[in-house]
Formats: sequence, structure tokens, C-alpha cells
Amino acid sequence: MEKFSFLHSGEIYNYAEKELLAEQEKCIDRLYDYNSTRPAESEKRKRLLKEMFAEIGENCYIEPPFHANWGGRHVHFGNDIYANFNLTLVDDTHIYVGDRTKFGPNVTVDSATHPILPELREKGCQYNLPVKIGKNCWIGAGSIILPGVTIGDNTVIGAGSIVTHDIPPNVVAYGSPCKVARQISEHDRMFYDKTRPITQEVLDKFTK
Repeated sequence: MEKFSFLHSGEIYNYAEKELLAEQEKCIDRLYDYNSTRPAESEKRKRLLKEMFAEIGENCYIEPPFHANWGGRHVHFGNDIYANFNLTLVDDTHIYVGDRTKFGPNVTVDSATHPILPELREKGCQYNLPVKIGKNCWIGAGSIILPGVTIGDNTVIGAGSIVTHDIPPNVVAYGSPCKVARQISEHDRMFYDKTRPITQEVLDKFTK
């Protein structure tokens, strides 16, 4: 059992406990190393991510700067995941992301939260709820995903959304709070941007 298993229990704890902060600092030091890499140091970046993350698959790319409370220690990435600049993973507990999901710039995925009761907050109380993002999702620029949320496979979250509750698979959703706008449909097989058609040539090139 992990030494700090209370992080993953959903129970209230004190985030300022000295031993906890010391362990967290080790993770953040390695994150600093990652953000200090040069663009040509792709192999070093891959090696660091494998050391930093709980799990990370093949062909994952995170554009620095990358921010994470625990440096990715509680993050589980599948294969072929791409994240643009300023991805923030508040990974005080587990964050799961499926294969081929993409993050636009300035996305925040937050697993940590605090009690509403002021007397508890002033004592440094916190609790954490896991976040799960499915396969082949697209999380638009500036989106914020809150603790405990699950997003289903293939779903698109529009830019600037605040995701406060679960979003099902195979939908387009956006807004504050984020709501389902529509299902991904046959229209999306015919057009990639409003009236711009997806030609047979494109389908043959990219889907076979």
C-alpha cells in the first residue's frame, strides 16, 4: 500500500503535513528538470516522463511548460497522447487519460478540492477525487476539468469550458458549466468544419 494512501481515499487530510510536503517536493524537482529540457532533447523528455508518471504509454508528448502538483506521480496516460503548452494536472490523486486524447493549450485537470466550511479550510484541509478522461477525446484550449469528473470516449470539450459533472462518450460539449450540445453524428463524417467536406481522398489517406 502506498505510504500516502489517504490521498486516494476521498477523506479529508491536512495538505501541509511536513512529510507529505517533503515527498511532493521530490516530484516537483523532477518536473523542474523536465521543463528545463531543450526542444532537441526529445529522448530525455521521454525518459523523464516515464520516471515521473504512474503510467505512460508510447508516443506521448507534453509541450513544456507542464505543471503538476505531484509531477505526474498519480497520472496514468495511455498511448499517443498530446498536450499543448501549459497543461496543468492537479494530480493529488489519480488522473486517467485514454489513448490518443489531445489537450489544447492552458488546460487544467484538477483532482484536488477543499471543504466549503471555512473552519476546515483555514486548518489546511483538503480531499481528492479521481478524474477519468476516455480514449480519443479532444479537450479544447483553456478548459477546466473539476475533481471527480469522468469524460467518455471520443468526446470533444469546447474551448474555455468548465466541466463540473460527467460528460458521456461520443458528444460535443461546451460552456460554463459544460453541457452536451449534440451527439457526434453522420454530419461529422461528411464535414470537418461547417461546410468544408471530408473527401474520399482524405478518408483513404488518414483512416485506412
